[in-house]
Amino acid sequence: MMSPTPGELTFVAPRRAKPPRHLADLDPAGRRAAVAELGEKPFRADQLSRHYFSRLTNDPAEMTDLPAPVRDRLTSELLPTLLTPVREQTADSGRTLKALWKAFDGTLIESVLMRYPDRVTMCVSSQAGCGMNCPFCATGQAGLTRNLSTGEIVEQVTAGARALARGEVAGGPGRVSNVVFMGMGEPLANYKAVLGAVRRITDPAPGGLGISQRSVTVSTVGLVPAIQKLAAEELSVRLAVSLHAPDDELRDELVPINTRWKVREVLDAAWSYADTTGRRVSIEYAMIKDINDQAWRADLLGKLLRGHLVHVNLIPLNPTPGSKWTASRPQDEKEFVARLEAHGVPVTVRDTRGSEIDGACGQLAAAT
Repeated sequence: MMSPTPGELTFVAPRRAKPPRHLADLDPAGRRAAVAELGEKPFRADQLSRHYFSRLTNDPAEMTDLPAPVRDRLTSELLPTLLTPVREQTADSGRTLKALWKAFDGTLIESVLMRYPDRVTMCVSSQAGCGMNCPFCATGQAGLTRNLSTGEIVEQVTAGARALARGEVAGGPGRVSNVVFMGMGEPLANYKAVLGAVRRITDPAPGGLGISQRSVTVSTVGLVPAIQKLAAEELSVRLAVSLHAPDDELRDELVPINTRWKVREVLDAAWSYADTTGRRVSIEYAMIKDINDQAWRADLLGKLLRGHLVHVNLIPLNPTPGSKWTASRPQDEKEFVARLEAHGVPVTVRDTRGSEIDGACGQLAAAT
């Protein structure tokens, strides 16, 4: 969790038993210390890391460079089962996979693997549910169950990497190239675990998965102190801000945390992040029919963003059960794009990968 500072809101998940300690929860020094505590030589930690992060296995039978008694003990203590598969759904001819996982305490979460011609992206959850209460998002309407551990987050990525390496995803063997923290939860409300996961995902092998920091995106609805804290980490991950409205009156309704940090405060933090890291900020904007898709709002958004290191992703609203809202009309979406471009703001309309399996933005609800 974020360390609170004066005047800062904190977001506390209900108290629950902690997930078992996992190799991915620890940095390399912590792994060596943990192995030493178990009475084994510290270099065994490096061997174990190589199996998990480079060879993508947690099966002791495959760790033949470790003596059998050692491998059984180390895997039992440092590679416990964190996530058990419950169900997998596919779309896009098998190139989009949504996985439903059950954690040690019965908590359910979802992750999505999306294979494109030039990349494979894992969309991971950082919390079970979400406490931000955005009314158009299925995850937000479910409420917050608990934060995920670093290991639980990383295991979503390694599970996808294993499936790709074994040729279990349409398109043949491959590797995860991109990770986006855009699944269930508000990543920056689970700051410590998410930062640990980012480091495990991007640390060079065999200490981590070796994915480029520039290929990792961390999203937020706009927790200003946490954005500022992330900027100071000296990472080069991309920041994505889920804005959804350029005016405070509407954003107070669509993104309730806006009652604490207003649009300009959020954007000022985003520009500071861009200045510090040199990375372009992504602005995520769900297009909702007759709610936030008016031409005047496109102009206002363009005026707020022009001249900054930014790119807008327009997201046609994905359907969620019981929602009173739907996606914008094609002509309104087209006009919105034209108005942003007229202000010199680069914009893309995101494809709705996985919407038919409730795997697209705002649809993850971990329902059985």
